[in-house]
Amino acid sequence: PGLWAALFTKTGTAKKGLGDSPAQGEACAALEAIAADVAQHEAAVEHGRMAQLAEVLVAEFEALKRERGLVDMNDLERGALALLSRPELAGWVQQKLDARVRHLLIDEFQDTSPLQWQALHGWLSAYTGAGGGTISVFIVGDPKQSIYRFRRAEPRVFAAAGEFVRQGLAGVSLACDHTRRNAPEVLAAVNAVFQPAMAGFRAHTTEQGADASAGLFALDGEAVATETASVDPDRWRPSLTQPRVEAEVARRAAECERVARAIRALLAEGLRPKDIYVLARKREPLRQMAQALLAAGIPHLAPEDNRLAELPDAQDLIALLDALASPGHALSLARALRSPLFGVDEADLLQLANAAGTATWLGAGQADELHERREPRSWWDALADLPQPSPALARARRLLLDWRSAATRCTPHELLDRIVHEGELLPRLLAAAPPSEAPQRLRTVNALLQASLALDGGRFAELYGFVRALKSRSPKLPPAPADDAVQLLTVHGAKGLEAEVVVLLDADAAGPRAETLSLACDWPVESPAPSRLAFLVSERRPPPALVPLIEAERALREREELNALYVAMTRARRRLIVSRTPARRSAQDISWWARLAPLALPLVLAEAGHAAPLQLPSLCHWPLPLWQPPPAPERSGEARDAANANLGEALH
Repeated sequence: PGLWAALFTKTGTAKKGLGDSPAQGEACAALEAIAADVAQHEAAVEHGRMAQLAEVLVAEFEALKRERGLVDMNDLERGALALLSRPELAGWVQQKLDARVRHLLIDEFQDTSPLQWQALHGWLSAYTGAGGGTISVFIVGDPKQSIYRFRRAEPRVFAAAGEFVRQGLAGVSLACDHTRRNAPEVLAAVNAVFQPAMAGFRAHTTEQGADASAGLFALDGEAVATETASVDPDRWRPSLTQPRVEAEVARRAAECERVARAIRALLAEGLRPKDIYVLARKREPLRQMAQALLAAGIPHLAPEDNRLAELPDAQDLIALLDALASPGHALSLARALRSPLFGVDEADLLQLANAAGTATWLGAGQADELHERREPRSWWDALADLPQPSPALARARRLLLDWRSAATRCTPHELLDRIVHEGELLPRLLAAAPPSEAPQRLRTVNALLQASLALDGGRFAELYGFVRALKSRSPKLPPAPADDAVQLLTVHGAKGLEAEVVVLLDADAAGPRAETLSLACDWPVESPAPSRLAFLVSERRPPPALVPLIEAERALREREELNALYVAMTRARRRLIVSRTPARRSAQDISWWARLAPLALPLVLAEAGHAAPLQLPSLCHWPLPLWQPPPAPERSGEARDAANANLGEALH
């Protein structure tokens, strides 16, 4: 260690200024070789330990699945591979498939993994040399849209499969770079970005004519250097009412507010909310975007982020069920009381906490008559014995005691049904929600009722088991197909979809973190199994033997980042708006914003508080023909929102 420290820096490079004698060069080279051997040995030892641990973990996991009668996606893939490749099974399966399948079409083939290809190859290889045999095979895919590498998707499999179809099945290869989706102005931006950046990219063409309102636009914010001064972290603030404001969070909130204003201007032009998608790499910016749209009163949906147990209204009901199933859970009872179902305010909760003996009063010295110290008891008991409760607490006490008694003899579905009807839940939810949120709140309640019948076939005999199942494996809230709302999606979630206007949110964010790989896998597409599999302590400091593999993995990761941008851009039919939160970053990082902003027209918003359209050509302005009569005057007494009118009819 002392000799190494004398000749090398902490990063492992030779120190300068020590001379350039041949002996010193030989010593440095020898030390570097020894250090590489030591690093390789340490990596091999660590890999051996992890391999032993992995063997035990996999064996225990397999035993658990067998015990519970479960299979996962890996089991299905390996089972298919065994059926289609093992000699003792493949012949029988081949005969059955021949009798049933004449034409095979596989779409999105660029997302196929080597394991999946080996299973498919085991089947199709039986037809090689037969001029196509008795089956027609169609493989459809676009390697530029391969963005599922985290699921072991390998776009090189597409090339191998194409070669197999051409050589083994006498097939032909057809390529198409023509689209009917995107406006010429959008495709011009796509071509300009990817022709210099993506090897083998061919310029795209489209059927649509020129559209003056279409194209690529940039929505920018203030530079980082001009941001407001950060708040002194040592300065006192009332933490219960004033959240800590981080500079980065404030900048992201400002970006979301700008995008919300742009969307409002688009709606003023005549666009429908469902014609607008907001895309981001990750879900966190979309959650902030949802808050901005909520504040602006713009209906929106986040289909990917709608796990039932994570929605506020469902959480309120689950807290109520938890309190009924486990009376000792004071926090669940407090949340249920504060929900729109009961409408209990904070003063009532403080009164209840004081009655339960769980409240600690600031500035209280000796126990007095009002805040008498006593042994703590459950909130349930305190609520049952509370003298002179407020009207909200009195109503809550009456309903809760009835439902607690019913919970011992009703199924979860029957109990939920009683809560919804006896508690007048739907009218109370609608009264507490803006009109844009009303449909989703109703769907949340209905989805929870359906989950009480669907989870494990509705066979929960006790409420506690149902509550645990909801928390551990909550279903997703199915979006209504006719929802007229702005869609908030990740790029992966938007794959296969399209919209008139697409907004790329947080486009100046850095790419995926470099140190993410913990298991290096080298699986040639023509091989039935990986050729190398190694555990890594750090991707940034791989052992010498794995350096070429890690470099190849990084190159594939960079290509997938380009693929994700391609997918995001080609979702837009007519307008693509790129937005960013300005960030400090080294110059070598090439963000989506850096690629798109030089090609984009600036998007100018009206001043906040003024309802004015974007300063761009109108997207949806179509003058009425001369023979068209003017629209009839609006009839008084009708609801402006048809959905709200339907809700009113449903409730009454």
